[in-house]
Amino acid sequence: HNSELNALRSQLNPHFVHNSLNAIQYYIQRNEVEISEDYLTKFSKLMRLFFDYSRKKLITLEEEVIFLTKYLQIEKLRYENKVTYGIEIDEELDLEEYVIPTMILQPILENAVNHGVFHKAGTGHIMVRFEKQSTEDSYKVSIIDNGIGFKKSKELQKSQKASTKAHSSEVIKERLDILNEGKEWNIDYKILDRSETSSMSGTAVFITFKHNIE
Repeated sequence: HNSELNALRSQLNPHFVHNSLNAIQYYIQRNEVEISEDYLTKFSKLMRLFFDYSRKKLITLEEEVIFLTKYLQIEKLRYENKVTYGIEIDEELDLEEYVIPTMILQPILENAVNHGVFHKAGTGHIMVRFEKQSTEDSYKVSIIDNGIGFKKSKELQKSQKASTKAHSSEVIKERLDILNEGKEWNIDYKILDRSETSSMSGTAVFITFKHNIE
């Protein structure tokens, strides 16, 4: 069980590392010293957190928010401000008290950037929201982007499939299924194409986590 989870977790080790290093190189070549230094500093902090957290099964929501913020800052730098983001936290939700399985949300954000926002004309926005639920030990995370949407990104991927690996949403789903098979978590995962219910384009992911503390 654990080995399956670990295997899936390592599959999600971001190819983002590769992209970041390319971007840093790009800024260095253009001789934009300040940007490349800023980028490198942020990148090394994120990597340190990444290796630190990936050894743990659970982290607090507070640690998760710090990690996601650092990740999104880097994507914003990498896409030269083509990406904007917001993180909203319910006041009722105590970030130090609640925990989350590591490396679940970052790949979803990475999907939002690479498969949604990247292909969009104009600025992409990613909204992350943490909300307390009425059931005890339960909270909901929403990740909403205004990119091209889940359906179009799947179609794009079909046409380029030789060069890209499986949509990481499938790997995420697999990990959540394994977590649900254990007794510790009940996780509800929904992914919607926003164009189906509104005039907006983009993808909305809603995940409700319930931690069953013995």
